Amino acid sequence: MTGQDLIKIKKQYVDRVKSEAKSGFVTVDVHMGTCGIAAGSQKIFDAIEKEMEKLEAKNIKIRSTGCAGFCSMEPMITVHVPGKPSVKYGKLDAKKALEIFYSHVLGGHVKADYAMSQGLEKPQHRLTGK
Repeated sequence: MTGQDLIKIKKQYVDRVKSEAKSGFVTVDVHMGTCGIAAGSQKIFDAIEKEMEKLEAKNIKIRSTGCAGFCSMEPMITVHVPGKPSVKYGKLDAKKALEIFYSHVLGGHVKADYAMSQGLEKPQHRLTGK
């Protein structure tokens, strides 16, 4: 895989996320890098997915994403509501994740008790030493 391949994949991902936001989809990203999986993110993913199926939620998407870079805060999720800043939640378990699901995803109210940050992170740039 080349650098150009990765750039193409990133563009496709960004385009898809923008399209979903325009369509009114609320998206829940479950961070499932190695540290997230070790901390229990799969249980969180399964709990949210089961709840979505039970409610037959049509305007909500759940995605498995990679590491968010905050290993000590795992397991984590990020909630993207169209027109609102994204909210990253940390140190979760399935019960807390379902509280967030009902409060934020379905109800539109940020669950401040578990929130780590609000808004998108700025892209990181490598230091070249030049």
